[in-house]
Amino acid sequence: MAELKPKLAPLDPVWSRVCDEADAAVRDDPLLGGMIHSSLLHHATMEQALAYRFSFKLANAEMGEQILREIADQAYRSEPDLGAAARADLMAVYDRDPACHRYLQPILFFKGYQAVQAYRIGHWLWQRGRRDLAYFVQMRVSEVFGVDIHPNARIGKGIMIDHAHSIVIGETAVVGDNVSMLHSVTLGGTGKEDGDRHPKIGDGVLIGAGAKVLGNITVGNCCRIAAGSVVLQDIPPMKTVAGVPAKIVGEAGCSQPSVSMDHNLKGCVDCG
Repeated sequence: MAELKPKLAPLDPVWSRVCDEADAAVRDDPLLGGMIHSSLLHHATMEQALAYRFSFKLANAEMGEQILREIADQAYRSEPDLGAAARADLMAVYDRDPACHRYLQPILFFKGYQAVQAYRIGHWLWQRGRRDLAYFVQMRVSEVFGVDIHPNARIGKGIMIDHAHSIVIGETAVVGDNVSMLHSVTLGGTGKEDGDRHPKIGDGVLIGAGAKVLGNITVGNCCRIAAGSVVLQDIPPMKTVAGVPAKIVGEAGCSQPSVSMDHNLKGCVDCG
């Protein structure tokens, strides 16, 4: 009879690096040992760690950790894209945020990353008709992180929300892949109209702090939206817009604004 060997977990360099950093963090400051072990080192996979963080952060007197943990574990088991998106978001934060020096930081400390991962579980619930649970997740994410993303909104991978205070993303909004936005961004409607009423943000877009994009409009791939702008009309790809209401002030200035994170308008051809 052939010897049975234990099944090995698939190679996961992202999670391996998180665990290596966690070991080092505990050595550097043993007082963090309890939190880091329970949040990271106690878990065999990144998905299990994220499910734990989801349940720990969002639990309250109305919904306990155990129930939320079971929901999140089920979501990650049944939908592998959730784990893939979490890794893409983690790399996006690490690559684009100069305050992020280790992979473990977003998982433990950055509310923008944690809010997006919680939204993804809420969206998973919404797609399966479990809408009251999805609304509960939305409510708790808003209360805990100050980020209000409707669970029906569609958000791509490689998302970085820096600082993540007062983010609002409406029910019919669509956000493409590799988008970066800063605090106080709103992707909202323009009134009480029903139906498809929120913005469609293309891939690679950079949205500056305090920008408002309102209505069922399209922002093309790789645009830049300047801080404080109010965008009310469609924007073609590869443009920079600024102002209230926002107008095109030049080209995007580079092929990947969301990666370069360059908010300086001096490079725009029409800005002088």
